[in-house]
Amino acid sequence: MDADLRDAVVEVAKLMAISARTAPKAKGIDDIDIVLLEDRKDLEKLADKMEEIGHETDRGFFIRDAECVRKSSAVLLIGVRGDKPKEIDCGGCGYEGCEEFRKAEKILGRDYSGPNCALQLIDLGIAIGSAVKTASNLNIDNRIMFSAGVAAIKLGMIKCSVALAIPLSAHGKNIYFDRKWPR
Repeated sequence: MDADLRDAVVEVAKLMAISARTAPKAKGIDDIDIVLLEDRKDLEKLADKMEEIGHETDRGFFIRDAECVRKSSAVLLIGVRGDKPKEIDCGGCGYEGCEEFRKAEKILGRDYSGPNCALQLIDLGIAIGSAVKTASNLNIDNRIMFSAGVAAIKLGMIKCSVALAIPLSAHGKNIYFDRKWPR
């Protein structure tokens, strides 16, 4: 991809970050973290980690998605530290209320740590939706990836309990669809 197109994709990623930042948040409290990866070395490092996770866990979609990250011009990471409850005692986390949630043992699952405040996760979803809306409006191809978000957390690229990644590109055909599963 030529440098002008790559630069345009990175500029759209910055606008997407603004969309995620200004998206509505429960109680008006913004606990969303946003990180833009645009350096080729960072994208390679992320893709390598995705492949490693895919081989270790026998989940081929991590390997498939790594190829998409390698072909991307940028990756926008959006995550949340879901361990801070919004203090409305909704019980969406599976506990009676926020006090019980705060006392709960924190565990590290295979990919994410928890428990997480349901409202924090809803905020994350709204921020992701706002970001990809911006990409779509500006004709930048993208795909929301669980796999790349997990790898970014494991690499310390984003300090969150839950994160998703949005790789971005501008090619003649959307590289995030019709993807081939590894053999």
